[in-house]
Amino acid sequence: MAPYRRNDERQRNDEERPLLTTEGERNSYADHEEPQEITFSDEADDNPKKWSSRKRMVNVFIIGLMAILTPLASSMFTPGITQIADDLKAPETSIIATTTGFVILMGIGPLILAPLSETFGRRLVYIVSFSIFSVLQIPSALAPNAATLVAVRTISGFFGSVGLANGGGTINDMYEPYERATIFGWYLLGPLLGPSLGPLFGGLIVSRLGWRWIYWVLLIVCTFNTTIGYFFLRETYAPVILAQKRARLISKNPDSKYTFAGQDDRPITAKLRQSIKRPIVIFIQPIVLCMSLWQALIFGTTYSIFTNLQAIFSKAPYNFNSEQIGLLYLAPGLGFILSVRLIIPRIDTVYNQLTEKNNGKAKPEFRLPLANIGSVLVPIALFWFAWTVEYRLHWAICISATFVYGIGQVVMFNTIQNYYIDSFSEYAASAIAGGSVFRSFVGGVVPLFAPAMFDKLGYGWGISVFAFLSVAIGPAPLFFYYYGPRIRERFPLTLD
Repeated sequence: MAPYRRNDERQRNDEERPLLTTEGERNSYADHEEPQEITFSDEADDNPKKWSSRKRMVNVFIIGLMAILTPLASSMFTPGITQIADDLKAPETSIIATTTGFVILMGIGPLILAPLSETFGRRLVYIVSFSIFSVLQIPSALAPNAATLVAVRTISGFFGSVGLANGGGTINDMYEPYERATIFGWYLLGPLLGPSLGPLFGGLIVSRLGWRWIYWVLLIVCTFNTTIGYFFLRETYAPVILAQKRARLISKNPDSKYTFAGQDDRPITAKLRQSIKRPIVIFIQPIVLCMSLWQALIFGTTYSIFTNLQAIFSKAPYNFNSEQIGLLYLAPGLGFILSVRLIIPRIDTVYNQLTEKNNGKAKPEFRLPLANIGSVLVPIALFWFAWTVEYRLHWAICISATFVYGIGQVVMFNTIQNYYIDSFSEYAASAIAGGSVFRSFVGGVVPLFAPAMFDKLGYGWGISVFAFLSVAIGPAPLFFYYYGPRIRERFPLTLD
C-alpha cells in the first residue's frame, strides 16, 4: 500500500497548485517581505482528506441525494405521459419533450456549475443551485399547458444538474485515489438509479393522486435535501478553504502577509472566463471525447427504452397498468445495486494491484480493465431485450435483460468517471462536466426519434441499432488501456 500512497501524496500536491499563474503573480511579493505559506497539517480538521469517515460520508450522503433526485425528476412523469397529454390537451410527443429539455440542460448545466465550484467553492454552488431547483417544482406542478411545463422543466434541469456536476469533484476533494472508486460507486448509483426509480414512484403517484402531485412530492423532498445541505454540507475545495483561512489570519494580523497553494488573485471576471472555458477544452481532448460517445450511447439507449416501456407493456399480451409498469423499472435498479455491491469495489482492487506491480506508480488507465465487463454485458442485454420484446415473450424474460443491462451500465459509468478524475485530477469537476455534455444531449434528443424508429423497424431491429453501436464502440476501454498514456502525452491539457 505504501508505494502508491506516496504517489498519491505527490498527485495531491500537484492538484493543489494554482490553476493558472502569471509571471507578474509569481513576482508579486518580490519587493515585500516573504509571505507565510498556509497549508493543511496532517491532522487539520479543515483538510477534507483528513476528516473522519463519518464527516466525509455526511457530505457524500447530501450530494448523493441531490444526484439521485435530479435524474429521478427526469423520468418520474413517464408513467403519466398519457394522463398529462390528455389534461393539457397536447400530443404525447410534446410531453416527451419535457424530458428532452430537462436532460439537455442537465448536461449543459455542469459546463457552468462545475467551473463555478472551482472558483467560488462547492458548498455555495450546491446550496444556491438546488434551492432554485426546488422552487421550480412549484410552476411545474401548476403548469396550465405543455409549453409552460416544457419551459420550466428545461430550466430546472440546468440547476438540478449541480449534484451531477460537482459530485465527482467533491469526492476527489475528500478521498485518495486508492480508496475513491468504492465511494464513487455508491454516489454514482444515484444518477443511474434515479431514472429507474422515477417511473416506479411516478406510477404510484399518477394512479392515486394525479400527475401534478409528482412535482409537489419533488418540492417536498428537494426542499428537505436543500435544508440539510444548508446546515450540514461542508466546503471541500482546498483553494477555497485555504483562502478562507487566509482571510481569517489577515483579519487578526493585518500587517502580515500570507499565501497558499492554489491562490489566484486575478479579477473575478478573468477567473470566470478561464473556469467556464475549462470544460470545453477538456471535452475536445480525444480521451474524453471518445469515452463521452460511450456514455452518450448508454444515456440515449436508457432514456429511449424507459420512455417506451409504457408503450410496450400497456398493450397485449401484457396489458399492464401504470403501477405495474412502474415496477418494471426495479429490474435495472437491482442490476445497479448488485454491480455497486459486488463489482465496483474491485475497481479499486485492480487499480491498487496494477499500481503495486508498476513499482507504485499509478496510471489512470489502471481504472479501465473492468470496463470490459460493461462492454460485453451492454450489447448482450440490448439484443436480448430487443428480440424478446419483438416476439412478445413472457414479461419476466424481457425485463431480465434490463437487469443485466443495469449491471453493465454501472460498470461502464464508474470506470469512465474514475478515468476522467485520474486523468485530469486537478480539474476533476470540469472533466466530468465536459464529458457529460454530449451524453446528456444524446440522452435528451434520441428519445424524441426513438418511437418513430421503433414503429418503422419494430422493437427487434430498432433496439438492435443501439446494440450494434455498443458493439462498435465496445473496444474503446481496451484501446485506451494500452494507448491512453501516449494519447495524453500527445494531447496535453493546456488551459493557459
